[in-house]
Amino acid sequence: MRAMVLDGFGGPEVLHEATIERPSAAPNGVVVRVAYAGVNPADWKNREGWLAQFFEYRFPFVLGFDAAGVIAEVGEGVTDLVVGDRVLTASNMGRGERGTYAEYVASDRERVVRLPDSVRLVEAAAMPTAGCTCWEALFDVGDVGAGSTVLINGGAGGMGSYAIQLATMVGARVAATCGPANLDYVRELGADLAIDYRHAPVADAVRQWAPGGVDLVVDTVGQGTLLDSIEMVKRGGVVTPIATLIADEPMPDPARAAELGVSVIPTMSNYANQERQLTALVDALAAGRIRAPQLEILPLAKVADAHRRIQAGHVRGKIVLEVNADLG
Repeated sequence: MRAMVLDGFGGPEVLHEATIERPSAAPNGVVVRVAYAGVNPADWKNREGWLAQFFEYRFPFVLGFDAAGVIAEVGEGVTDLVVGDRVLTASNMGRGERGTYAEYVASDRERVVRLPDSVRLVEAAAMPTAGCTCWEALFDVGDVGAGSTVLINGGAGGMGSYAIQLATMVGARVAATCGPANLDYVRELGADLAIDYRHAPVADAVRQWAPGGVDLVVDTVGQGTLLDSIEMVKRGGVVTPIATLIADEPMPDPARAAELGVSVIPTMSNYANQERQLTALVDALAAGRIRAPQLEILPLAKVADAHRRIQAGHVRGKIVLEVNADLG
């Protein structure tokens, strides 16, 4: 099969096209013929070897956590999916197996969800990592519900685009930071308050909007961009920085957080919860309760360009790679 691989760590230029062995379905697993593969910030960090603390890389390595396509093969023990089913998958790449930047990917059954006909493959491919991470932060960590107040730092990116919609879906009020070009975009996603972080102190805007403090801050940006987030949260509230894997990343002061009665809980996608989260996300997308963020579609061969863009930051919505265009 055709794939974009890396033979060692480095910059975007290490990604190159190669022909490698097509995977086979393991017991309780499937092989998906990939229509579209989602691109995430974790991918460029993976390309540089940052996930070596979690698994051993085996080269040639194929990146990519997210995909949508059709079932090409089912393994022993899989009885509820058949060849030809349209599906979304979160791949096994986080366990050191090959990812989705390829014509085929092998995935465990519990991280594969059948798609209703109303859900387009390109929309589904953008969702697994960003959607599951936001679900984890908002609901499994933050316990957000009707009447909650939530601040999303980085509202126009992939995670921010889902976080705004998921929070408003359950009746929460949402404020979101973004650059001036994205103010209308985050409002269209459902944010009650769009804060231009370049021209207004975020803390002042939040205090005026939620004088008693917000229940939850979801920081999708990190890197010290919102160190005073604990000052914007009410006593008993939570700040959940999305894990960036950046070494020695500045974090809110734990002593001050304890003084304020605020919990700081770094969050990332959790394998144990993905089956439940992916199913719920697909249901919400199919019912029209959420929609895909703004998508930019690039051919698989342009994956290095996608990595340069996402590593530079400030991408609105999500970048998706087209792998097998004939699948629709």
